[in-house]
Amino acid sequence: MRIPRTPSFDLSSKRALVAGASSGIGLACAAALAKNGAEVVLAARRVSQLNELASELNARGWKARVLALDVSEAAATASAVAENGPFDILVNSAGIGRHGPAIDVEVADFDAVVNVNLRGAYFLTQAVARGLIAANKSGSLINISSQMGHIGGVDRSVYCATKFAVEGFTKAMAVEFGPVKIRVNTICPTFILTDLTRSTLEDAEKSKWVMDKIKLGRVGEVEDIMGAVVYLASDASAMVTGTALLVDGGWTAG
Repeated sequence: MRIPRTPSFDLSSKRALVAGASSGIGLACAAALAKNGAEVVLAARRVSQLNELASELNARGWKARVLALDVSEAAATASAVAENGPFDILVNSAGIGRHGPAIDVEVADFDAVVNVNLRGAYFLTQAVARGLIAANKSGSLINISSQMGHIGGVDRSVYCATKFAVEGFTKAMAVEFGPVKIRVNTICPTFILTDLTRSTLEDAEKSKWVMDKIKLGRVGEVEDIMGAVVYLASDASAMVTGTALLVDGGWTAG
């Protein structure tokens, strides 16, 4: 009898680019990939935080270095990826939210959110895919999306619009890049306790809305995303592409 072997979660032969690595989910993803053996390039605008993170990761015997990157600058992003790649893994956790009633949304706020969450995500993913194709390599491209890419949310019309769009281009790119063995997926967290969500979760009314929706009865921690990103980055998910991994405590199930 042939007993199948569990696919490897080891990333020791891989190079990973993590955008938005200076804090929150991006930082946690970078640590998870580095712990599992990947050489991780930490990218964000806030270089001082990246340098601190790189020092801590390298002190543990892991491999990390820093790349200053603003994903809203598409041409500069493409150049940086071309100069520093190719990357076997992309994790794009760069994102912003300017939440408020749909009736009050200003054009400047709309453009700012779209420029990072959609335009930035699209062209960063494209740039990493181009590098892989040129090098004739397979890869795993992961965008940190949101449960709000699958449902609506109060005061989140623009944010939802960008995340629904990320889900759409992820599926389209997965179809196009499948023949060259490049996988493209999203991770869709619920509310994760970070500096960016703290104000929402400390508001009694908003916190009640959140807790009423999460079936597991708690908000997420960044650690809840770490296993998901290692899975999608590794050979353990070799047959997974064009899909969304919901880490939402059951929010969208209800």
